[in-house]
Amino acid sequence: MSGAAQIPVRPRRAWTPSQIVLTLLGTAVSVVFLSPLAWALFTSLKSETEAVAVPPRWLPKEWTGQAWSAIFENGNITNWFVNSLVVSVCVTTVVLAVSALAGYGFARTEFRGKGALMGVVMAGLMVSPAVLGVPLFTTVQQMGMVDTYWGMILPQCAPAAMVYILYKFFQGIPRELEEAAFIDGAGRWRVFFTIVVPLARPSLAAVGIFTFIASWNNFLWPYMVTNNPDLMTMPNGIATVMNSYGIQWAQLMAGGLMAGLPLIVVFVFFQRQIVAGVAHTGLAGQ
Repeated sequence: MSGAAQIPVRPRRAWTPSQIVLTLLGTAVSVVFLSPLAWALFTSLKSETEAVAVPPRWLPKEWTGQAWSAIFENGNITNWFVNSLVVSVCVTTVVLAVSALAGYGFARTEFRGKGALMGVVMAGLMVSPAVLGVPLFTTVQQMGMVDTYWGMILPQCAPAAMVYILYKFFQGIPRELEEAAFIDGAGRWRVFFTIVVPLARPSLAAVGIFTFIASWNNFLWPYMVTNNPDLMTMPNGIATVMNSYGIQWAQLMAGGLMAGLPLIVVFVFFQRQIVAGVAHTGLAGQ
């Protein structure tokens, strides 16, 4: 229609030099981070002979899924996946509960020895988990929890870093919100669950995602406390297959991608929660 009003089209703005530089820098960083994943994927689609060929080639001459089928034939992938999922979900649930309660207690309550106890919790950030492997294993063995789910779960539920993250967040919540609820007759538990927890959803989501990823990737502790093949997690199970049948590079890449696929999915779907959680904790600039 000639009489219809035409919507003016704004000319596209030219890129500024800073935008061009940032775009190129972001592209370069993305290529650096994605290159290992691309190499692992292409290697998993090669034959074992081509996977060890020198000089190496990015793309396979003959595409084959032999490495992927061999992983399923030589290992109990389904069982390992379920074990990893059970352990990671249980660890995440316990860590969320413990760190939220402890962080809120340190941020909002006053009791004798609070500073010393907070110092003990923070000291856990300076101790490597590998150093605690032997005493933890001795304790688990004396409690009869070797080759059990609880033996893999409970030692991973000492979240000093997560307590600190939520502690910093709870300190930033205005006390007036809680005081108004106290005046209306609400108790401490009701205030925590109806006011504090909803406000802390971004931080709780970030803590949960970080804990899930760390538990899923944990290789050392499940390896120490588990001898039963039926209780192995994904990293331990894939390592067992590699040790039993020698180093098969195509299978190794396929197994690594298979073990890392859930983490990639978690990051893709929850990256906004991760960024929001870090921003809300006040740790972004530290």
